[in-house]
Amino acid sequence: MIESPLLQNVKGYIGGRWVDNVGSNTFEVFNPATRERIAEVPSMPESDILAAVEAGKSALRLANPWPIETRRKWLEDIRDALKANKDEIGRILCMEHGKPLPEAQGEVEYAAGFFDYCAKHIEALDAHTIPEKPKDCTWTVHYRPVGVVGLIVPWNFPIGMIAKKLSAALAAGCPSVIKPASETPLTMVALFTLMDKLDLPEGMVNLVMGKASVIGKVLCEHQDVPMISFTGSTEVGRKLVLDTAEQVKKLALELGGNAPFIVFDDADLDAAADNLIANKFRGGGQTCVCANRVFIHEDVAEAFGEKLAERIGRMTVGDGMNDGVDIGPLVNQAGFDKVKRHLEDALSKGATLVAGKQPSELGDGLFFPPTAVMGVTRDMCCYREETFGPLVPMALFRTEEEVVEAGNDTEFGLASYVFTADAERAQRVAAGLRFGHVGWNTGTGPTPEAPFGGMKASGIGREGGLEGLFEFVEAQTVPRGF
Repeated sequence: MIESPLLQNVKGYIGGRWVDNVGSNTFEVFNPATRERIAEVPSMPESDILAAVEAGKSALRLANPWPIETRRKWLEDIRDALKANKDEIGRILCMEHGKPLPEAQGEVEYAAGFFDYCAKHIEALDAHTIPEKPKDCTWTVHYRPVGVVGLIVPWNFPIGMIAKKLSAALAAGCPSVIKPASETPLTMVALFTLMDKLDLPEGMVNLVMGKASVIGKVLCEHQDVPMISFTGSTEVGRKLVLDTAEQVKKLALELGGNAPFIVFDDADLDAAADNLIANKFRGGGQTCVCANRVFIHEDVAEAFGEKLAERIGRMTVGDGMNDGVDIGPLVNQAGFDKVKRHLEDALSKGATLVAGKQPSELGDGLFFPPTAVMGVTRDMCCYREETFGPLVPMALFRTEEEVVEAGNDTEFGLASYVFTADAERAQRVAAGLRFGHVGWNTGTGPTPEAPFGGMKASGIGREGGLEGLFEFVEAQTVPRGF
């Protein structure tokens, strides 16, 4: 079992207090690297979820809103607490997720960046009076907190994803009911341990854990939860749209991806290969922004394949707590089996193995070696579906028009990447790709300073930047007559 000063209370947190598990229902958390049980966590009943909503409602202030300076202090305190405890939170994250320890600690720094950004730009949420005086009135625009919000986060970025949502929610003055993924609840418990020591109002942050069906039902049906922010699969996102339609709740959804990574014949192939390695294998390939379909111009395909294979050959797979590990385990057996199925399907339909192992050599663990295949076509699973693992499927193309069409050949529109030395071409391709994020000569993903979110079936709304700061407020216009 895991031991940590940040995990003295592995419980829910409601109204400023740790909650005992009255019903005694629990679920287990495992270290995917060792498959050992590291914690037993309460599966909270509906009554606790309802209590969390009520606690949030008690902390909501509309007529007498929390001052901006007070909210800024909340954000700065959480930022400072994350930075001060980066090593320990990173260790907990590594043990329940599996990603390498330096990567896990880097995620804590990334999370702190969202609280820092919102603290520095919170004045954008202050009321302002428009310069015009239409209809002989003075018009003032206020940004009111939307209310108690449900924040539902996935397992692949246990601290990064909640930071995106919670920072903006606190900046807006919105109390929250937070549900972590069942695979990675301990990182969230550690965060609440830190917040418990800060000067946050009782009920401003509430932690509930357990069955998604129980927690989701309350958040979708409760009239005092006017907004839900969710990161996860498009399938679940569609269900949230339906389940909240009657109340017309506000939704912020970051959903699935199927990212194209396009390498033109004039690209710097070494830079493209380095960026692909960093992009694709972050979190073991278990990210919604990592390259899922790699399109290589046919004139440089062989050279690029060789460069990629050489880099993959130097990578180390193992327990993320060990030194020198580049890729940890996949989070569970279902994830491992999906990547293996995608590899088997591609090879059976004509793709060739460029790097990695044959499916028969993979064994039955959760450690999937970095793998690359060439000659991928549209009928293969790895082209149509989000693999969510360390498999690089490469397809060939000839023309700009052809590859833009191929890149858009998906219902998803989250992240994409273009490598070319031609600035005009880069601008044309970026404009033609229906993705919320288009990296030009970089494989980098989101940052706190810029908005991030999806087009098409990849979601609604933005996180990060000023756009993300405004997600949790509603503009109220007050004209005053003379």
